[in-house]
Amino acid sequence: MSNTVNEEQISEEHVTLNEGEEVVAESMNELETITAELASLKDKYARVHADFDNIKKRLEREKYQALEYANEKFAKDLIPVVDSLSMAIGATAIEADANVLLEKLKEGVELTMKQLLSVLEKHGVTPVDESEPFNPDIHNAVQRVDSDEHESGAIVNTFQKGFRYKERTLRDAMVVIAN
Repeated sequence: MSNTVNEEQISEEHVTLNEGEEVVAESMNELETITAELASLKDKYARVHADFDNIKKRLEREKYQALEYANEKFAKDLIPVVDSLSMAIGATAIEADANVLLEKLKEGVELTMKQLLSVLEKHGVTPVDESEPFNPDIHNAVQRVDSDEHESGAIVNTFQKGFRYKERTLRDAMVVIAN
């Protein structure tokens, strides 16, 4: 009997050991799977982080490039004005009556000024309206004069035009106002 009990005990221990080995083997497989998944996720994270850094650097480069070339359209629009001024200078080489030449030159300069103001307006730069009432935000009163024709504080004369860029004042208009 003692032999049979020992054999049964050994069998039960063997079965228990086999079950324990299976549990350990399953745990090892599970650990290997989780470790592989962790390595895969770390790799994905590193790639996403690198992509993010690359995108960030590219956007920074594009931002600086956009700022550097922000005035390109404005500059292109000014080229015809330069051409008009060059033609006006070239017109002085023509031999003609001085009065006719002066009249043509004056007409050309007026047209060029109109062209320049049109380009400026197209890009949001507008002259300060001289008919507006005096406003210290856009006008700089450089002189006061007595005037019967204007009420006190009204603009009598403009020494230098003022300009705005959209809603901001680029340069105050230098004006003479009535006492």
